[in-house]
Amino acid sequence: MSHHQETIESLNQLLQGEYMAVESFNNFISRLRDEKVRQTFMDIQKQHRKNIDRLAGYIQEIGGRPEENLGLKGTMGEIKVNLDLGPYADTSEIIKKAIEGETRGVNMAEKVLRGDLDEKSRDVAGEILHEDRKSIQKLERLQ
Repeated sequence: MSHHQETIESLNQLLQGEYMAVESFNNFISRLRDEKVRQTFMDIQKQHRKNIDRLAGYIQEIGGRPEENLGLKGTMGEIKVNLDLGPYADTSEIIKKAIEGETRGVNMAEKVLRGDLDEKSRDVAGEILHEDRKSIQKLERLQ
């Protein structure tokens, strides 16, 4: 596989993580009753959507094809979140689960950044990582 293809594959992994985040936040938001918490979750979800636009556009810019579906891994992740939370999760459990998910996303982005990316791709991935870290801070303030 060429270096260019590896870069596209790494960026697509990051893109998948962002799609998984949007889906998870759909799930979380539908369960939340506290309006302030709900608004914070919606803001974070909006940021993940911006990250998707940014990543998908960049992948196309460099001649790649963005993988824009959740795939099996994403579906399994959603099932796991639902099982973990159960039907009666309270706000603090939902916040905790969201922080866990965001932390997994940050870890994945850090792994991508440690890979062999060109400077521009590293900048794009770094910006996504920065935004995801800010999301964790917002969630931690809700606890």
